[in-house]
Amino acid sequence: MTLLPIVALIAAALFTGAAGYISFVEHPARLQLEDGPLLAQWQPSYAKALPIQSGLAIIGGVCGLGAWYFSGQWLWIAGSVTLLANWPFTLIAIMPTNKRLQAMRPDQANPEVRTLLLSWGKLHNVRSLLGLGSTLLFAWCLCLTA
Repeated sequence: MTLLPIVALIAAALFTGAAGYISFVEHPARLQLEDGPLLAQWQPSYAKALPIQSGLAIIGGVCGLGAWYFSGQWLWIAGSVTLLANWPFTLIAIMPTNKRLQAMRPDQANPEVRTLLLSWGKLHNVRSLLGLGSTLLFAWCLCLTA
């Protein structure tokens, strides 16, 4: 067995952990802030999370495809597609909201910020679920080969 299955599972689990932390801890906590500080906290948080989560999705997805190539187990493709689905989902469903939030200045925040961030949180929950699904699929694949 190559290291690809292990790397795929670790990357998916790290993605899921980061996404879950944002969904269940960070975002609900930031929603307790007033509109200006709410936006001021979200903007740098998003900028720092973007390369980490996108990189983990790519690494996990590509390693999962490699694991499929070497094993022939179709569940690796399912896990990879589930993890990589975060990219088009983010670009199509979340990016318009991200761009609007990034274009706003915290000192000019208004109630629209809260509305957008409430919507953003619901959309981000989908990313957390995609990560969890891929992690479970990759773990299942590893159990089948053990």
